[in-house]
Amino acid sequence: MQAGRAELRHVTAIRYVTPLREGGSLPGLMEADDLGTYAVKFTGAGQGRSVLVAEIVSGELARRLGLPVPELCTVTVDPDLGLSEPDQEVQELLRRSAGLNLAIDFLPGALDFDPLAFDPGPELAGRVLWFDALVGNVDRSWRNSNMLLWHRGPYLIDHGATLTFAHAWSAAPGFAGRPYDASDHVLLGCHPDLDGADRALAPLVTPEVLADVTALVPDEWLADEPGFSSPQEVRAAFATTIAARLAVRESWLAGVAEQVAAGRPRPTTRAPHPPSWLRRAR
Repeated sequence: MQAGRAELRHVTAIRYVTPLREGGSLPGLMEADDLGTYAVKFTGAGQGRSVLVAEIVSGELARRLGLPVPELCTVTVDPDLGLSEPDQEVQELLRRSAGLNLAIDFLPGALDFDPLAFDPGPELAGRVLWFDALVGNVDRSWRNSNMLLWHRGPYLIDHGATLTFAHAWSAAPGFAGRPYDASDHVLLGCHPDLDGADRALAPLVTPEVLADVTALVPDEWLADEPGFSSPQEVRAAFATTIAARLAVRESWLAGVAEQVAAGRPRPTTRAPHPPSWLRRAR
């Protein structure tokens, strides 16, 4: 890390508890040396480290915009912690992920978010929808909301499906004006106040904020990125691409606003219940 740059809090894993099999990348529930419990996403997963970079950049940007996000930490993982896990796939994943990984604060007792059971209101719905459109989040649908309800408040999780241009940087210039399909968004039926969200949030996405959130990504997750000579160049590219999308937001917000105006019946999502991985962890 560069001297003087802000960092995420760091913990060391001390126990592998259970795999969280609802995630496609097979994250794991782990205990750490601060006595906290975390959902850990691994660098050795098939989706690669770009997903973890997106988790940090988008997740911490959401936090700067006042949206509820569980704390993100870096976590050191010893692959020997998985030796008692009977699943060979888990053991191999931990061996590939020795060293620095991403930890998300575990919210004990959290329920799957269901807008039929909890209405977030037009203000929050609008802000979440605006944020998802900015970062191109394709994974906040009524089929899989990637939101949890904890202590009667919603929390946004799983931002690995954002900023997808980073998987092929040649696509970055086209990201700025790319339309956002909100037709399946879990909050589309909650009368989101998109105009209010734009007035409130757009001024907060400053160059300083983008520099801050990209600075939180560990150097080793940005090293050797094809087409870049240093981690700082990659950070600057993330910031520049997000800023460019913000600057032309009229081009993609109009389409989102049309989908909001058209409306649709709220789909029947899952009734509120603990996720299956939470039930197993109890």
